[in-house]
Amino acid sequence: MRTEPTTPATSGAARLQPAAQDALPALPRDIAPLLLVPALLLLTLPLIGDFPIWLTLTIAGLAMGMMIFIMASGLTLVFGLMHVLNFGHGAFISVGAFTATLVLLPMQGWMEADSLAMNLAALGLAVTAAMAMTALLGWAFERVVIMPVYGQHLKQILVTMGGMIVAEQLINVIWGPDAIALALPTALRGSILLGDAAIEKYRMVAVVVGLAVFAGMVLVLNRTKIGLLVRAGVENGEMVEALGYRIRRLFVYVFAAGSALAGLGGVMWGLYKETLTAAMGAEVMVMVFIAVIIGGLGSVTGCFIGSVLMALVANYAGFMAPKVALVSNIILMMAILLWRPAGLLRK
Repeated sequence: MRTEPTTPATSGAARLQPAAQDALPALPRDIAPLLLVPALLLLTLPLIGDFPIWLTLTIAGLAMGMMIFIMASGLTLVFGLMHVLNFGHGAFISVGAFTATLVLLPMQGWMEADSLAMNLAALGLAVTAAMAMTALLGWAFERVVIMPVYGQHLKQILVTMGGMIVAEQLINVIWGPDAIALALPTALRGSILLGDAAIEKYRMVAVVVGLAVFAGMVLVLNRTKIGLLVRAGVENGEMVEALGYRIRRLFVYVFAAGSALAGLGGVMWGLYKETLTAAMGAEVMVMVFIAVIIGGLGSVTGCFIGSVLMALVANYAGFMAPKVALVSNIILMMAILLWRPAGLLRK
Protein backbone atom coordinates (compact mmCIF):
# COMPACT_ATOMS: atom_id res chain seq x y z
CA MET A 1 0.00 0.00 0.00
CA ARG A 2 1.32 3.36 -1.02
CA THR A 3 1.74 6.04 1.63
CA GLU A 4 1.54 9.77 0.84
CA PRO A 5 4.60 11.65 1.97
CA THR A 6 4.12 14.09 4.79
CA THR A 7 5.32 17.58 3.94
CA PRO A 8 6.32 20.18 6.51
CA ALA A 9 3.27 22.25 5.53
CA THR A 10 0.80 19.42 6.09
CA SER A 11 2.41 18.37 9.32
CA GLY A 12 2.27 21.97 10.57
CA ALA A 13 -1.41 22.19 9.64
CA ALA A 14 -2.06 18.94 11.46
CA ARG A 15 -0.37 20.29 14.54
CA LEU A 16 -2.39 23.56 14.37
CA GLN A 17 -5.77 21.92 13.75
CA PRO A 18 -6.47 20.80 17.32
CA ALA A 19 -5.44 24.21 18.66
CA ALA A 20 -7.78 25.97 16.22
CA GLN A 21 -10.67 23.88 17.48
CA ASP A 22 -10.06 24.76 21.10
CA ALA A 23 -12.55 27.20 22.59
CA LEU A 24 -11.35 30.68 23.42
CA PRO A 25 -10.65 31.18 27.13
CA ALA A 26 -13.55 32.80 28.96
CA LEU A 27 -12.96 36.20 30.48
CA PRO A 28 -13.12 36.26 34.27
CA ARG A 29 -16.49 37.47 35.49
CA ASP A 30 -16.35 40.53 37.71
CA ILE A 31 -18.90 39.84 40.45
CA ALA A 32 -17.57 42.18 43.15
CA PRO A 33 -19.83 45.13 42.12
CA LEU A 34 -22.85 42.81 42.05
CA LEU A 35 -22.29 41.92 45.70
CA LEU A 36 -22.26 45.51 46.97
CA VAL A 37 -26.02 45.93 47.30
CA PRO A 38 -26.64 42.59 49.10
CA ALA A 39 -23.66 43.32 51.37
CA LEU A 40 -25.07 46.75 52.22
CA LEU A 41 -28.49 45.25 53.02
CA LEU A 42 -26.99 42.63 55.35
CA LEU A 43 -24.67 45.14 57.03
CA THR A 44 -27.36 47.70 57.83
CA LEU A 45 -29.95 45.27 59.20
CA PRO A 46 -28.17 44.73 62.56
CA LEU A 47 -27.18 48.41 62.72
CA ILE A 48 -30.79 49.56 62.46
CA GLY A 49 -31.99 46.74 64.68
CA ASP A 50 -35.71 46.96 63.86
CA PHE A 51 -36.74 44.83 60.87
CA PRO A 52 -39.95 46.75 59.94
CA ILE A 53 -38.03 50.04 59.93
CA TRP A 54 -35.22 48.46 57.91
CA LEU A 55 -37.72 47.05 55.39
CA THR A 56 -39.46 50.42 55.03
CA LEU A 57 -36.15 52.21 54.48
CA THR A 58 -35.01 49.54 52.01
CA ILE A 59 -38.14 49.67 49.84
CA ALA A 60 -38.05 53.47 49.88
CA GLY A 61 -34.37 53.41 48.91
CA LEU A 62 -34.96 50.92 46.10
CA ALA A 63 -37.78 53.09 44.72
CA MET A 64 -35.60 56.19 44.84
CA GLY A 65 -32.77 54.27 43.19
CA MET A 66 -35.02 53.09 40.37
CA MET A 67 -36.18 56.64 39.64
CA ILE A 68 -32.58 57.88 39.60
CA PHE A 69 -31.64 55.00 37.29
CA ILE A 70 -34.46 55.75 34.85
CA MET A 71 -33.32 59.38 34.62
CA ALA A 72 -29.62 58.43 34.40
CA SER A 73 -29.92 55.46 32.03
CA GLY A 74 -30.46 57.65 28.98
CA LEU A 75 -27.41 59.74 29.84
CA THR A 76 -25.10 56.75 30.30
CA LEU A 77 -26.46 55.15 27.10
CA VAL A 78 -25.71 58.29 25.09
CA PHE A 79 -22.22 58.62 26.54
CA GLY A 80 -21.47 54.92 26.06
CA LEU A 81 -22.17 55.02 22.32
CA MET A 82 -21.68 58.64 21.28
CA HIS A 83 -19.16 59.91 23.86
CA VAL A 84 -21.35 62.99 24.34
CA LEU A 85 -21.30 64.82 27.68
CA ASN A 86 -24.90 66.02 27.63
CA PHE A 87 -25.28 68.50 30.49
CA GLY A 88 -28.65 69.42 29.03
CA HIS A 89 -30.09 66.02 29.97
CA GLY A 90 -32.04 67.67 32.79
CA ALA A 91 -34.06 69.63 30.23
CA PHE A 92 -35.59 66.40 28.91
CA ILE A 93 -36.50 65.41 32.48
CA SER A 94 -38.35 68.70 32.99
CA VAL A 95 -40.02 68.65 29.58
CA GLY A 96 -41.21 65.08 30.13
CA ALA A 97 -42.81 65.99 33.46
CA PHE A 98 -44.51 69.11 32.10
CA THR A 99 -45.71 67.31 28.97
CA ALA A 100 -47.42 64.77 31.22
CA THR A 101 -49.52 67.58 32.72
CA LEU A 102 -51.09 68.18 29.29
CA VAL A 103 -52.69 64.74 29.69
CA LEU A 104 -53.07 64.34 33.45
CA LEU A 105 -54.69 67.69 34.25
CA PRO A 106 -57.50 67.37 31.65
CA MET A 107 -57.98 63.75 32.78
CA GLN A 108 -58.22 64.71 36.44
CA GLY A 109 -61.48 62.78 36.74
CA TRP A 110 -59.72 59.56 35.68
CA MET A 111 -56.91 60.26 38.15
CA GLU A 112 -59.34 60.77 41.03
CA ALA A 113 -61.55 57.81 40.15
CA ASP A 114 -61.48 54.89 42.55
CA SER A 115 -60.44 52.56 39.75
CA LEU A 116 -56.94 51.22 39.23
CA ALA A 117 -57.62 50.62 35.52
CA MET A 118 -58.65 54.23 34.91
CA ASN A 119 -55.72 55.55 36.93
CA LEU A 120 -53.22 53.42 35.01
CA ALA A 121 -54.82 54.33 31.67
CA ALA A 122 -54.36 58.04 32.41
CA LEU A 123 -50.77 57.47 33.53
CA GLY A 124 -50.06 55.34 30.46
CA LEU A 125 -51.27 58.07 28.12
CA ALA A 126 -49.24 60.68 30.02
CA VAL A 127 -46.06 58.59 29.91
CA THR A 128 -46.55 57.90 26.17
CA ALA A 129 -46.98 61.60 25.44
CA ALA A 130 -43.96 62.54 27.58
CA MET A 131 -41.68 59.95 25.97
CA ALA A 132 -42.83 60.86 22.45
CA MET A 133 -42.26 64.57 23.08
CA THR A 134 -38.82 64.12 24.62
CA ALA A 135 -37.76 61.65 21.90
CA LEU A 136 -38.72 64.22 19.24
CA LEU A 137 -36.95 66.97 21.18
CA GLY A 138 -33.89 64.74 21.57
CA TRP A 139 -33.81 64.10 17.82
CA ALA A 140 -33.89 67.84 17.09
CA PHE A 141 -31.34 68.57 19.84
CA GLU A 142 -28.90 66.03 18.41
CA ARG A 143 -29.26 67.35 14.87
CA VAL A 144 -28.97 71.05 15.73
CA VAL A 145 -26.84 71.26 18.90
CA ILE A 146 -24.84 68.03 19.33
CA MET A 147 -23.87 67.10 15.77
CA PRO A 148 -21.59 70.13 15.16
CA VAL A 149 -19.56 69.42 18.34
CA TYR A 150 -18.93 65.66 18.14
CA GLY A 151 -15.54 64.86 19.65
CA GLN A 152 -15.23 68.28 21.32
CA HIS A 153 -16.08 67.69 24.96
CA LEU A 154 -15.57 71.25 26.20
CA LYS A 155 -17.89 72.64 23.54
CA GLN A 156 -20.39 69.87 24.31
CA ILE A 157 -20.53 70.94 27.94
CA LEU A 158 -21.02 74.59 27.04
CA VAL A 159 -23.68 74.15 24.35
CA THR A 160 -25.68 71.52 26.24
CA MET A 161 -25.72 73.62 29.41
CA GLY A 162 -26.90 76.53 27.28
CA GLY A 163 -29.59 74.29 25.82
CA MET A 164 -30.81 73.41 29.32
CA ILE A 165 -31.05 77.10 30.29
CA VAL A 166 -33.01 77.88 27.13
CA ALA A 167 -35.34 74.93 27.78
CA GLU A 168 -36.03 76.10 31.34
CA GLN A 169 -36.96 79.56 30.09
CA LEU A 170 -39.22 78.10 27.41
CA ILE A 171 -41.00 76.03 30.07
CA ASN A 172 -41.58 79.23 32.05
CA VAL A 173 -43.01 80.87 28.93
CA ILE A 174 -45.32 77.97 28.01
CA TRP A 175 -46.44 76.72 31.43
CA GLY A 176 -45.77 79.83 33.51
CA PRO A 177 -43.25 80.46 36.30
CA ASP A 178 -45.40 79.06 39.11
CA ALA A 179 -45.06 75.51 40.40
CA ILE A 180 -47.68 73.04 39.16
CA ALA A 181 -49.21 70.53 41.55
CA LEU A 182 -49.29 66.96 40.23
CA ALA A 183 -51.15 64.66 42.59
CA LEU A 184 -50.82 60.89 42.59
CA PRO A 185 -53.77 58.89 41.24
CA THR A 186 -56.19 57.65 43.88
CA ALA A 187 -55.22 53.97 43.57
CA LEU A 188 -51.55 54.73 44.21
CA ARG A 189 -51.98 56.91 47.28
CA GLY A 190 -51.33 55.64 50.77
CA SER A 191 -49.44 52.59 51.96
CA ILE A 192 -49.86 48.88 52.40
CA LEU A 193 -48.76 46.95 55.46
CA LEU A 194 -46.21 44.15 55.25
CA GLY A 195 -46.29 42.95 58.84
CA ASP A 196 -45.44 46.04 60.85
CA ALA A 197 -43.78 47.82 57.91
CA ALA A 198 -45.69 50.47 55.96
CA ILE A 199 -44.76 50.53 52.26
CA GLU A 200 -46.01 53.33 50.01
CA LYS A 201 -47.86 52.04 46.96
CA TYR A 202 -46.20 54.44 44.55
CA ARG A 203 -42.73 53.38 45.66
CA MET A 204 -43.55 49.77 44.83
CA VAL A 205 -44.74 50.87 41.38
CA ALA A 206 -41.46 52.78 40.92
CA VAL A 207 -39.48 49.62 41.78
CA VAL A 208 -41.42 47.58 39.20
CA VAL A 209 -41.02 50.22 36.47
CA GLY A 210 -37.30 50.62 37.18
CA LEU A 211 -36.67 46.87 37.04
CA ALA A 212 -38.65 46.63 33.80
CA VAL A 213 -36.60 49.44 32.20
CA PHE A 214 -33.33 47.83 33.31
CA ALA A 215 -34.35 44.38 32.06
CA GLY A 216 -35.51 45.84 28.75
CA MET A 217 -32.24 47.72 28.21
CA VAL A 218 -30.14 44.66 29.02
CA LEU A 219 -32.18 42.46 26.68
CA VAL A 220 -32.05 44.96 23.82
CA LEU A 221 -28.31 45.57 24.18
CA ASN A 222 -27.40 41.89 24.51
CA ARG A 223 -30.04 39.92 22.62
CA THR A 224 -31.01 41.98 19.55
CA LYS A 225 -29.37 43.05 16.31
CA ILE A 226 -29.76 46.71 17.26
CA GLY A 227 -27.99 46.05 20.53
CA LEU A 228 -25.22 44.24 18.67
CA LEU A 229 -24.75 47.24 16.38
CA VAL A 230 -24.75 49.61 19.36
CA ARG A 231 -22.05 47.62 21.15
CA ALA A 232 -20.08 47.18 17.92
CA GLY A 233 -20.32 50.91 17.27
CA VAL A 234 -18.83 51.57 20.69
CA GLU A 235 -15.89 49.29 20.00
CA ASN A 236 -15.18 50.16 16.36
CA GLY A 237 -17.53 52.55 14.60
CA GLU A 238 -15.45 52.60 11.40
CA MET A 239 -15.74 48.84 10.99
CA VAL A 240 -19.53 49.01 11.43
CA GLU A 241 -19.65 51.70 8.73
CA ALA A 242 -17.50 49.52 6.45
CA LEU A 243 -20.03 46.68 6.83
CA GLY A 244 -22.75 48.91 5.39
CA TYR A 245 -24.49 50.18 8.50
CA ARG A 246 -25.03 53.90 9.00
CA ILE A 247 -23.66 54.48 12.46
CA ARG A 248 -24.62 58.17 12.44
CA ARG A 249 -28.27 57.27 11.97
CA LEU A 250 -27.92 54.84 14.85
CA PHE A 251 -26.54 57.70 16.96
CA VAL A 252 -29.71 59.70 16.36
CA TYR A 253 -31.93 56.81 17.41
CA VAL A 254 -29.88 56.21 20.55
CA PHE A 255 -30.02 59.89 21.50
CA ALA A 256 -33.79 59.94 20.97
CA ALA A 257 -34.17 56.78 23.07
CA GLY A 258 -32.05 58.27 25.85
CA SER A 259 -34.14 61.43 25.78
CA ALA A 260 -37.36 59.38 25.94
CA LEU A 261 -36.04 57.58 29.04
CA ALA A 262 -35.33 60.98 30.60
CA GLY A 263 -38.93 61.94 29.87
CA LEU A 264 -40.18 58.79 31.60
CA GLY A 265 -37.94 59.56 34.57
CA GLY A 266 -39.32 63.09 34.68
CA VAL A 267 -42.88 61.82 34.94
CA MET A 268 -41.92 59.37 37.69
CA TRP A 269 -39.99 62.04 39.61
CA GLY A 270 -42.75 64.62 39.20
CA LEU A 271 -45.37 62.24 40.61
CA TYR A 272 -43.01 61.41 43.48
CA LYS A 273 -42.49 65.09 44.35
CA GLU A 274 -46.11 66.00 43.45
CA THR A 275 -44.83 69.44 42.40
CA LEU A 276 -43.30 70.52 39.10
CA THR A 277 -40.91 73.43 38.52
CA ALA A 278 -38.92 74.40 35.45
CA ALA A 279 -35.65 73.80 37.33
CA MET A 280 -36.56 70.29 38.54
CA GLY A 281 -34.37 68.66 35.88
CA ALA A 282 -31.33 70.74 36.77
CA GLU A 283 -31.85 69.99 40.46
CA VAL A 284 -31.56 66.22 39.99
CA MET A 285 -28.64 66.35 37.57
CA VAL A 286 -26.11 66.14 40.42
CA MET A 287 -27.60 62.82 41.53
CA VAL A 288 -27.77 61.62 37.93
CA PHE A 289 -24.12 62.38 37.23
CA ILE A 290 -22.99 60.81 40.50
CA ALA A 291 -24.86 57.61 39.60
CA VAL A 292 -23.26 57.56 36.13
CA ILE A 293 -19.76 58.19 37.53
CA ILE A 294 -20.10 55.57 40.26
CA GLY A 295 -21.37 52.96 37.81
CA GLY A 296 -18.71 53.65 35.19
CA LEU A 297 -19.22 55.91 32.20
CA GLY A 298 -21.25 54.09 29.57
CA SER A 299 -22.20 51.02 31.65
CA VAL A 300 -25.94 50.44 32.00
CA THR A 301 -25.52 47.74 34.67
CA GLY A 302 -23.02 49.89 36.54
CA CYS A 303 -25.44 52.83 36.43
CA PHE A 304 -28.18 50.59 37.85
CA ILE A 305 -25.99 49.42 40.75
CA GLY A 306 -24.72 52.94 41.41
CA SER A 307 -28.24 54.40 41.51
CA VAL A 308 -29.47 51.78 43.98
CA LEU A 309 -26.37 52.17 46.17
CA MET A 310 -26.81 55.95 46.27
CA ALA A 311 -30.43 55.81 47.31
CA LEU A 312 -29.96 53.06 49.92
CA VAL A 313 -26.94 54.75 51.51
CA ALA A 314 -28.81 58.08 51.66
CA ASN A 315 -31.86 56.44 53.29
CA TYR A 316 -29.90 54.44 55.85
CA ALA A 317 -27.66 57.40 56.68
CA GLY A 318 -30.69 59.66 57.01
CA PHE A 319 -32.10 57.35 59.68
CA MET A 320 -28.89 56.60 61.58
CA ALA A 321 -26.94 59.87 61.12
CA PRO A 322 -29.01 62.64 59.52
CA LYS A 323 -26.08 65.05 59.19
CA VAL A 324 -24.03 62.48 57.30
CA ALA A 325 -26.92 61.93 54.89
CA LEU A 326 -26.35 65.40 53.42
CA VAL A 327 -22.97 64.32 52.03
CA SER A 328 -23.55 60.56 51.76
CA ASN A 329 -23.55 60.59 47.95
CA ILE A 330 -20.21 62.41 47.79
CA ILE A 331 -18.68 60.06 50.37
CA LEU A 332 -19.95 57.03 48.45
CA MET A 333 -18.57 58.37 45.17
CA MET A 334 -15.16 59.05 46.74
CA ALA A 335 -15.02 55.56 48.25
CA ILE A 336 -15.97 53.87 44.96
CA LEU A 337 -13.50 55.88 42.90
CA LEU A 338 -10.68 55.22 45.36
CA TRP A 339 -11.43 51.51 44.95
CA ARG A 340 -12.10 51.62 41.20
CA PRO A 341 -11.10 54.89 39.52
CA ALA A 342 -13.04 54.02 36.35
CA GLY A 343 -16.25 53.20 38.24
CA LEU A 344 -17.81 49.90 39.20
CA LEU A 345 -18.15 48.53 35.67
CA ARG A 346 -16.50 49.80 32.52
CA LYS A 347 -18.53 49.87 29.32
